[in-house]
Amino acid sequence: MDRILTTAGQPDDSERARLATLHALALLDSEPEKEFDALVALAAQMLECPLAMLNLVDKDRLWVKAASAPSPREIRRDIAFCDQVIRGDRVCVLHDTATDPRFGGSPLVAEGMRFYAGAPLHATDQNGQRHAIGTLCVIDTMPRRQSDAGIVALGHLAALAEALLEARRTTLRATDLVVQREEMLAARERQDRIFRQAERIAAIGSWWLPVPGDMPHWSDNVFRIHGLPVGEHPDVQTAMRFYPPESRRRLSIALTQAIEQQQPFDLECDFVTVDGAIRRVRSMGEPEIVDGRVVGVLGVFSDITDQHILESRLRHSADTDALTGLANRAAFDRRLEEAMASARRSGEPLLLALIDLDGFKAINDTLGHDAGDDVLRMTGLALRQPWLRDCLAARIGGDEFALIITDPALIAAADHVRDRIEDLLHLSVTVDGVTMTSGGSIGIAAFDDTCHSLRDFARRADTMLYAAKRARVGQRRATPTRRAA
Repeated sequence: MDRILTTAGQPDDSERARLATLHALALLDSEPEKEFDALVALAAQMLECPLAMLNLVDKDRLWVKAASAPSPREIRRDIAFCDQVIRGDRVCVLHDTATDPRFGGSPLVAEGMRFYAGAPLHATDQNGQRHAIGTLCVIDTMPRRQSDAGIVALGHLAALAEALLEARRTTLRATDLVVQREEMLAARERQDRIFRQAERIAAIGSWWLPVPGDMPHWSDNVFRIHGLPVGEHPDVQTAMRFYPPESRRRLSIALTQAIEQQQPFDLECDFVTVDGAIRRVRSMGEPEIVDGRVVGVLGVFSDITDQHILESRLRHSADTDALTGLANRAAFDRRLEEAMASARRSGEPLLLALIDLDGFKAINDTLGHDAGDDVLRMTGLALRQPWLRDCLAARIGGDEFALIITDPALIAAADHVRDRIEDLLHLSVTVDGVTMTSGGSIGIAAFDDTCHSLRDFARRADTMLYAAKRARVGQRRATPTRRAA
């Protein structure tokens, strides 16, 4: 027990991390699930054993998530064969449990469990570390010798079980993202809809590609994800046609490396179903190696479109100013750093425009915050005019905006651009018969080698902005309606 318990009888750090990873999956004491039930049934059939089990090893007990035949739901960990698999973190085969000194006196042996083979099941924690949290095992009432092919098959089935566990973890992670954003959702109904969407991670399919050979074998779910009826297996060339060119290239490289370099792969890529629907899929594969030679590639294939859409929306929300629909300050700073780095490499010109609304405070104070918000929204629309489509516009403060300008034609006509934007920013709002108008001051700075940092570039544009504001002093004039600028 030295690896698991300290001298004080408490779990050590590695065991605590393992247990935390197991509990995070929320599988202990859960209801049966058909995917796990189907997996143990397949294991019992392939290894010709009367009992196959998928077990989760808790602190003091082994809990049976799925079994191919009636069996206890819990077993004490200290007498369980699976504890040895967890400790060694490798496949364990007991050809005759009665002759093994570790288990000769075990009550499980007395109950008739004479043959055991188990493979560890791993899950990944939030730091990306893998932990053995359970086993996939087969049991017989008679001693027996298990072939190497059977042990290899058990390992493949364990890989499929781990894929199911990973899908579970991915679903919970997506759910956590939704929960973290719940304060930003407009209504509980919207939150529940997104939550359900995150939970509906599509079913997983498996495939196997013999080497040599170009005819993969698909499970029924792979056909379903493609939108095809279950039937004749297509060859590799036909299967690749479901992927756009770039995704096809990446997957082809991954398959080649799996075969030639014996490397596993895990890819997310775009995919087009038979009816033309664009989906996002995850493809995982690893080489099947016998006697040092790759004899096939075993893989798992899943549709993760809903999760991908959810994460894209959350990323978009995190980068967007809710009131104007423009980029927020964090997104703007990131894009400006990228634009500066690109300009340094390529020598292409780059302009930064800072915009400050004149008269906005007067509108806010006189007509109210709703009127002020209207001005901000109209400013956002103005900065999304079609002729500015190649510029990144952002709201970087209360009434402060910015533009990253990379279009050579706009850069060549910087003064004209400034004048057009100033015209766009003459915005009027009316409340209870009182009309007030805001304007905008603009400072445009060019990037060069003396701008060593984002702060240097922004300071230069800020100087130009305040020069523009000073130039506007004394130019405000009254109109028949009340004006703020």
